[in-house]
Amino acid sequence: MASWDDVRHVAAELPETVEQSSSDGSLAWKLRDKLLAWERPLRRVDREALGDAAPDGPILAARVPDVGAKEALIAESPEIYFTTPHFDGYPAILLRLDRIEIPELRELLTEAWFLRAPKRLAAKFRADNQPPE
Repeated sequence: MASWDDVRHVAAELPETVEQSSSDGSLAWKLRDKLLAWERPLRRVDREALGDAAPDGPILAARVPDVGAKEALIAESPEIYFTTPHFDGYPAILLRLDRIEIPELRELLTEAWFLRAPKRLAAKFRADNQPPE
């Protein structure tokens, strides 16, 4: 299962991605000042909304293409993915970091990166990461 070190490692593989720490010590990964993923501890209102389903452990938030993609992830793997009313209508997913496998984390963060990457940078990354024929 994944850890914050795994998030750091995967994010470091994505061009121009930087890790930042907020004033409260929460971590965030950005591409050219656009959020890709961030540490998102549950707040009191989140815990109240989730009730007994509120998870313990580290929570990562990540950009997704749209609300439909978020709903599909939650339906497919509710043991990993979830949301709170705060994120209703917003293209971001919450996940239990200690329940996601590293390959799935890599896929999620790479997709978030492509959502934020300028076209030329994305094209270069795709070209550089194509398997040889």
